[in-house]
Amino acid sequence: MRLLSARIDFSDSDNPGGPRLRCAFGTPRQTLVAHGLAQVRPVLNAVQAAAAQGFWCVGYLRYEAAPAFDAALAVHAGPVADGPVAWFAVYDEALPWPRDDDASAGTAQVQWQAACPRPVFDAALERIQRAIAEGELYQVNFTAPLRGALRGGPGSDAALALFAALRRAQPGGYAAWIDTGDEQVLSVSPELFFDWRAGRILTRPMKGTAPRGTTPAEDAAQAGALRTSAKERAENVMVVDLLRNDLSRIAEPFSVRVPRLFHTEALPTVWQMTSDVEARTRAGTTLADVFAALFPCGSVTGAPKVRAMQMIRALEPQARGVYCGALGVVRPSEQGIRATFNVPIRTVTVRGAAVRCGIGSGITADAAPDAEWQEWRHKRAFVERASMPFDLLETLALEGGHLRHAAEHLQRLAGAAAHFGTPWDAAQVQHCLHQLAQAHPQGLWRVRLLLDTQGQARAEAFAMDASSPRPVRLQLADRPLMEVHGEFVRFKTTRRAHYDAFTPMQPGVFDTVLWNAEGEITECTRGNVALMIEGRWVTPPLACGLLPGVGRALALREGRLTEAVVRVEDLPLVQGWAFVNSLRGWMGAERV
Repeated sequence: MRLLSARIDFSDSDNPGGPRLRCAFGTPRQTLVAHGLAQVRPVLNAVQAAAAQGFWCVGYLRYEAAPAFDAALAVHAGPVADGPVAWFAVYDEALPWPRDDDASAGTAQVQWQAACPRPVFDAALERIQRAIAEGELYQVNFTAPLRGALRGGPGSDAALALFAALRRAQPGGYAAWIDTGDEQVLSVSPELFFDWRAGRILTRPMKGTAPRGTTPAEDAAQAGALRTSAKERAENVMVVDLLRNDLSRIAEPFSVRVPRLFHTEALPTVWQMTSDVEARTRAGTTLADVFAALFPCGSVTGAPKVRAMQMIRALEPQARGVYCGALGVVRPSEQGIRATFNVPIRTVTVRGAAVRCGIGSGITADAAPDAEWQEWRHKRAFVERASMPFDLLETLALEGGHLRHAAEHLQRLAGAAAHFGTPWDAAQVQHCLHQLAQAHPQGLWRVRLLLDTQGQARAEAFAMDASSPRPVRLQLADRPLMEVHGEFVRFKTTRRAHYDAFTPMQPGVFDTVLWNAEGEITECTRGNVALMIEGRWVTPPLACGLLPGVGRALALREGRLTEAVVRVEDLPLVQGWAFVNSLRGWMGAERV
């Protein structure tokens, strides 16, 4: 197999839902590298010249390249420890994307550690907001790295496997994999920095974030709240104004315009707000001129850019590296060249076994520490999803050769597959279950139906005792489950460490009743919970953070249950308990 050193999977900026630029690259004919600031402009000039001659150029600029264009842009001084400030490979041609890409990638695992404890985070926000109150600036994009160790194979093999997982976790957008030999850059950024062709330049800054909802109605409400949030709109407008000013440096007079403002985009774990700013570039504008006008993108600095970058250097103790720089492709076109770069957020860099991924957000005058901290948690969900292999899971009862509530379980599994971007073949899954049922025509069995990342189903059957003890004993968790609103609670998978941490240790205790940070009861670790209060059976609503169990849904449909928020402080009012899931049905319970 021919060695591949880069892959590009870019959305068409003018037609995001249309055909993608999806290609791979073999051994480069040459590399263009800037180890110091004085070499950055010459490298960009060489890239433009190569593309004009018919070659493809793929590469990146680190955030620390900024002073090459303006000495007032503050970054951490001196050489960047983890690589050159600019790197591009020049290729004779673009190759087809490998057909067996995901199937041959294998698996990779990363255990991440955050580098910014909450007290450090709070202190940084306080300092930023004090500077805003004193009129120094309007906004600062504050970031910190996650660091970890990569396991799963030698060097670039593990990095490529992680890239495949990242693309499944964050599909679409502007994805790229670059292997320089010393490091691998794995970007699944949803943000377009700029697309420049035929004298037209388009930028699409991304500013404004909201979490995805746990139900379709809540999801729509989150999107609506983002679109109408005064804080998020103000944050977006600040960056739009900054980009308009930056573009004016290379634009024909009166050509800068904003054709789209406050557009919400649905990503797997968050809603993001983007706006379009475009212009016609002046005759004679070069690629280096474009970078001199725009780099770094205002969405990852703040406003005004010079003062914001000074604050960033003071608050962030390390270089950002490729994160928040620019990564993209410069290629030949009928009109000369076409340059498309992303803003490398949602980007992982790998050096040996060491991995790094930056997370951040824009801090404004009315930013609330708790809300910003939660935004960081939502933004890092994509990399956490990709960093540990998992299968989608359904647990069914097989009794006398009949699969109980199979249609409901398959519907839920299909929903999980859609959420995680897992290929879904209903006929293949049903055939897998049918074969298992035929092999176990008698008795009671617990069936584990698994769907892997390639969409391949497998099923396992385990003998089950029909005489489960009743009532079962339940204990209350001694601390809140912090991940209640995460996707590994809302969808059933084999990733269960957050549940396993609450496994009962006391003999005779069947399960643990969980509750969230707001003190609301949510579910048990293996099923839903029902509580009798004031003579009626209730179960927590999905908004509290819990799995939408099949048994729970059936009980709600039958009218046996209604939804109601129950707090830990309300538990003395509980007159009865029940454990509910599809496998075991309705089981009377008592609290230890």
